[in-house]
Parts: sequence; C-alpha cells; structure tokens
Amino acid sequence: MNHNRNWNVLCWNVRALNAVRKWDAIRNKVGETNCDIVCLQETKKDNFDAAFVRKILPATFDDYLFVPSAGASGGLLVAWKFVYFEGNLKFANNMALAIDFSSKHNDSLWTLMNVYGPYTLEGKREFITWLQSLDISNDEDWIILGDFNLYRYPENRNREGADINEMFLFNSCISHLGLTKIFLHGKKYTWSNMQNLPLLERLDWVLTNNSWTLSYPETTSKALIMEVSDHSPLVISISTDIPKAHIFRFENYWLLREGFQDILSENWFAHNSLIDKAKIITNKFKNLRAALKVWSSNLSNLHCKYLSNSATLGIFGGIQRLKIGRMELQVHLKRKASCPSGTAKGILEAKRCH
Repeated sequence: MNHNRNWNVLCWNVRALNAVRKWDAIRNKVGETNCDIVCLQETKKDNFDAAFVRKILPATFDDYLFVPSAGASGGLLVAWKFVYFEGNLKFANNMALAIDFSSKHNDSLWTLMNVYGPYTLEGKREFITWLQSLDISNDEDWIILGDFNLYRYPENRNREGADINEMFLFNSCISHLGLTKIFLHGKKYTWSNMQNLPLLERLDWVLTNNSWTLSYPETTSKALIMEVSDHSPLVISISTDIPKAHIFRFENYWLLREGFQDILSENWFAHNSLIDKAKIITNKFKNLRAALKVWSSNLSNLHCKYLSNSATLGIFGGIQRLKIGRMELQVHLKRKASCPSGTAKGILEAKRCH
C-alpha cells in the first residue's frame, strides 16, 4: 500500500439544490477538481437519500452525512468516496457538521468540519461564541472549512463599512482555538451580491490547527470561477507528501564557534503547546535546523577554505617534489660525467658510480 497520497476537497455554498443546472454544475466541478470529498453549504434541503445524491454527484461518492435545512435556509452535506475514506459523525448542529475520517491508504485519523455561519447579527455572535467553545485537541488533526459569513480584515471587502467589532471577535476566536488560515489562491473575494456595481467579500475560509499543519504541510486552497451561486467554489488540496528540502549537514566545527550554544538552547528548549512526544521532538529538530541554517549562513565557510588550502598545499608539495627530483638528477649527471669512460676500467668505475 502506498502510504503517501494526495486528495482534494470541494467546498461550495451552492445557495439551494433546487435546479438541474446546479446539479450539473456540481458534477462538472467534481470532475474538474478530481475531488474525493464534497462539502456543500446552504443546500436548503430537509432530507437527502441515495437517489438524490446520485443526481448531483458521481456514483463513486457512495457515503454521506447531512444536516437538514431550517425551513428555507441553511443545510449542510458532506459526501465522500468510501473506497478511500471511512467517516463517522462527530457532532452536528444547524451551523456545522463535523466528521471523524479515517484514511484507508495510510490509516491516519482526522476531523473535517463543514461550516455554514448565520448571516444575522445575532446569529453571528451566537456562532462565534459556540465556535470558541470547541475542544480541539493538539493531538488531533482538524480542518474547518465553509461559509463563515464573517470576514477578518477590512481588505476582505471591496468597500468601506467593515464591522470592526465583528472582525475582532472572529479573529479572537481563531486565535483562542490556535487555528491557522490556509492561504487562498485564485481570487481575493469569494462572495458577490451580483449587482452591476457589486459588493465583494471574503466569507469562505479554510482553517487548520497546528497538528494538521505538521501532518499535512502541503495543504492549499484555490477559489474557482463563480457560477450558479453567489459564492465561489473552493478546492482544497491535501497532501501527505513532505516536499524534499535541501540537504542539511551539521558541521562539527560549529560546536567550537561562538554563539552555537545560545542557538541550541534558545531553539531546543523553546516552549510549544504540543502534547504528543513524537511531534514534540520533531518540532524541536525542525526549529533547530531552521535556526542553524540562518546562523551558519553568517559564518565563513571554513570547510571550503580547508579544501581550497589543501589543494594549494598539494600543488606546492608537487612543485617541491619536482625541485628535489631535478636536484637529484643534476647530482646524478655530474657524478656520471666525472667517471672515466672508453676503457674497461672506466666502464667498471661508471657502474660503481651508479
């Protein structure tokens, strides 16, 4: 079994599954993104069955969980390929659907939470309070995605009028949970009011905890073209492959250099919030390696100088040996010239001279 595998998640507020053109658009996006998990928000459906799921998704998506809509608003669906993943309900309410997944290709365990945040002021405050109360363990891999109906910064709107207090509460919640934003490629905004002079906002987010970042460092997100909905679909690419880095070599002479012990102590004993011992030691080595790379870049390259000097000394040694050989040859020729020649005695003397 291959223990390294990449997979994609399609995340999309579809604004109701009430038209065939939307079903076709979802199927097309699934094929376009080659995704293995689909997370839909605002389905506006109070029930799902296998027959309806087949209308909007390929037959390979043979397992799913959903949250029914509340009247004509809300509703969540998560569907996945059972051949790759096994999913079990963790919890659900009208704002979120959390599923514990097991990846069959490497037996890894992780949690995905599909979110649809309320759009009313009162609902937003209630949602933030509930979100902040989540118990997200440092030993568990979490990815939280969907339409939060919240933005984090004034630049998440194309117009003035951002709610500063709302942004503060949302950012405080993210900080309290220790979550990290996955950078969005492709587009700056994910929602439009679809007017001639549109209001554009970033309302859709992908957040992960520190444990997820260590397990899946190559997680990326991209916003696709907006169609059949006022939200852009997002494709999240997840990889268990760790990119090959430049080879790190520890030089023994660093131990003798001033500042090495300070770098070692500062980075090896730095505080972190991890609990798992294997992740703690891995994190220590990563921090120390990064710090040593920066520190060593400011040192003179003694190793290269040593090799250069050795080569120079070798050349001088060769020249010296040539000089000695030349002197020995001159002495030999002088001795030979001083020996008698042309007679038997001279020949014998010449042999003795050798």
